[in-house]
Amino acid sequence: MYTKSAKTAEADRKWIVVDADGAVVGRLATFIAKRLRGKHRADFTPHADVGDFVVVINADKVKFTGKKMENKRYYRHTGHPGGIKETSPAKILGGRFPERVLEQAVLRMLPKESPLARDQFKKLRVYAGAEHPHEAQNPTNVDFKSMNSKNVRGA
Repeated sequence: MYTKSAKTAEADRKWIVVDADGAVVGRLATFIAKRLRGKHRADFTPHADVGDFVVVINADKVKFTGKKMENKRYYRHTGHPGGIKETSPAKILGGRFPERVLEQAVLRMLPKESPLARDQFKKLRVYAGAEHPHEAQNPTNVDFKSMNSKNVRGA
């Protein structure tokens, strides 16, 4: 007996589309990170990239639970002394690149700073609107919001 180890080159990857309209950010990011890593598969191998391609639409309409929209803070540093900058999710979602909220949430759930994590993150495509240019890949729609009643946040 031996354990079959999946190889990156032999992976049978699928394309899925997830509608993020009204979805809770953390729950959606967890679902996406699992699909990108391939943990939903029976032949999951931690050192191989066997996950699916994920296309997210309506990323500008994601929701936060509680008062996270006002109280949560994202920090970054410019590299200069005293150069710490902070912003809130409300500013990012109302700004030029609202898809970055979801991208950063997913990126922080993947393995830390490795070539494998970079390859897995490249399979994520996030779009603020309802249109995406990946129809040629024949993606399947995944109804994330109906999986659990807590996945959707009302107004």
